[in-house]
Amino acid sequence: MVTTPDAMPRQPRIDLPGVPQHLVQRGNNRRPCFFEPIDRTRYLDELRAAASRHSCAVHAYVLMTNHVHLLLTPAAAGCVSAMMQSLGRRNVRYINDRYRRTGTLWEGRFKACPVQSDEHLLRCYRCIELNPVRARMVGHPSDYAWSSYAANAQGATDSLVIPHSLYLALDAEVAARQGLYRDWVQSAITPEEVDEIRRRLQCQHAFGLERFRQMIEEQLQRRAGPARIGRPRKSARHAPADAL
Repeated sequence: MVTTPDAMPRQPRIDLPGVPQHLVQRGNNRRPCFFEPIDRTRYLDELRAAASRHSCAVHAYVLMTNHVHLLLTPAAAGCVSAMMQSLGRRNVRYINDRYRRTGTLWEGRFKACPVQSDEHLLRCYRCIELNPVRARMVGHPSDYAWSSYAANAQGATDSLVIPHSLYLALDAEVAARQGLYRDWVQSAITPEEVDEIRRRLQCQHAFGLERFRQMIEEQLQRRAGPARIGRPRKSARHAPADAL
């Protein structure tokens, strides 16, 4: 039997305990997955329960019209998939019952990439919470009700959000920490940075320094990033064209 590219088994996700993950799940065919405010409230309630049940600490999130971004840390391998499966079953059942619809709501598998616990993690925090601003839905992240910005930047009560140790290390004093975080979110974020985060997420490659990728590859014995690109060796550069 010949295996076609479409029939090739999917690569397992990069899934390590204690390593943060940036996750995105999109509506099927990029269609809306939330229709009224109650839908987002219900989703957050179900996410909170599923995250607690499956030992995932959610650090940042945003619920857009047709997709969701999460930044979280699993306590063990498999926790993220278990959480998303549980959440998906409950959420789809609720939406289909409420709006008398049938079929899938979400697009296939969610995408996720591991994130290094350094400035790369804070970049993901910022990128996620600025999503509504980039989409021109609001002028400032504080104007969007369905993200973790109010909790992380303004101290609003949100039992879903569990701060990462890197966020807590910004300052020992709560008000000062929130001020530093607000400054960070409002600091320049380039289109190149956003594109890089999107690319790593889409390809499910590690987002971090080279040594972070190497660490993952050594543990999992598989590639965790794009193939290395560089100049060919000198002998190859000067070889005849038909020998390359």
